[in-house]
Amino acid sequence: MIYCVEDDSTIRDLVVYTLKASGFEAKGFESGTTFREAMKQALPSLILLDVMLPGEDGLSILKSIRSNPQTSDIPVIMATAKDSEYDTVIGLDSGADDYLAKPFGMMEMVSRIKAVLRRTANKQRPAKLKCSAIELDEGRHTVAVDGKPVTLTLKEYELLKLFMENPGQVFTRDVLLSNIWGMDFAGETRTVDVHIGTLRTKLENSGDLIKTVRGVGYRLEEADEQ
Repeated sequence: MIYCVEDDSTIRDLVVYTLKASGFEAKGFESGTTFREAMKQALPSLILLDVMLPGEDGLSILKSIRSNPQTSDIPVIMATAKDSEYDTVIGLDSGADDYLAKPFGMMEMVSRIKAVLRRTANKQRPAKLKCSAIELDEGRHTVAVDGKPVTLTLKEYELLKLFMENPGQVFTRDVLLSNIWGMDFAGETRTVDVHIGTLRTKLENSGDLIKTVRGVGYRLEEADEQ
């Protein structure tokens, strides 16, 4: 679904018609107010946003989109007046993914939209990872076991995240050092063992899911693998 926020009904109707004819679902909105109401019901895959709108302008709407964790990753293309370099620069600096200078051709618009969607397709929102009773929320940077918050150091958190992103995969101590502490870290592999030990303790019974692979390193197992 693509949302077009444009107060000129002729342009808005043409944009929506062209998008639908090009295989997209699309809806048009005449103001920030109607657009915000729609955003409460469903989030689009892309927003085409005019800078000059009655009431709240497009740049203000863009900033609110980028400041909200629920909408911050939605790609936005700004529509700006042809001679308004200032609005274009401000829009891009505020987080717009691309811009179209008015008046723009419909085929150019469709091409730009497809390009932005391709470019942002692999941009994932922060994940919520779960392994048995362990839950890790990347967006909030939190960990819980059986619903109870667990306080971890940064390195413990990064270790757990790496394990949860790759359940069942064995990581050697050297690989963990490289991934978590960086290639130039001067510590010994004992550093990994110490952090694994404290991580297991903080995870309580779920700490048993982090298995030692003798002579190799560590891996995270699901409960039913034990």
